Amino acid sequence: MSTPEVQNPVVLFDGVCNLCNRSVKFIINRDPAAKFRFAPLQSETGKNLISEFKLDNDNLDSIILVENSLYYIKSTAVLKILRKLGSLWPLLYVLIIVPPAIRDYFYDIVARPRYKWFGKEERCMVPNADVEKRFLV
Repeated sequence: MSTPEVQNPVVLFDGVCNLCNRSVKFIINRDPAAKFRFAPLQSETGKNLISEFKLDNDNLDSIILVENSLYYIKSTAVLKILRKLGSLWPLLYVLIIVPPAIRDYFYDIVARPRYKWFGKEERCMVPNADVEKRFLV
């Protein structure tokens, strides 16, 4: 995409999922340089990126990281995000050596029942004014 905002890494997330919204807040609080941009999967930007990468929108139960014209899903996306955060979070990137099938198995244990365990909102999260500029619609 050619929009300037997409030059930064973009985190696509389920905008109605409480766990996903908490994860976005977690990233924002640990990303003081504001490297990441965010877009709900349900937004126009999210739908456009999903279409651009030819992902199956009906089966998306994953966080997606779009960076440098590539996309990463599930545990790989999480590890690549953690790698760019402050503090000690980048140390967890060492888990990238674990085969993706094993990492994603554990990711799916939480992702599949996320609405049941963490709840679901009727509509996408509305960011506060401090971080609104980091959200793509």
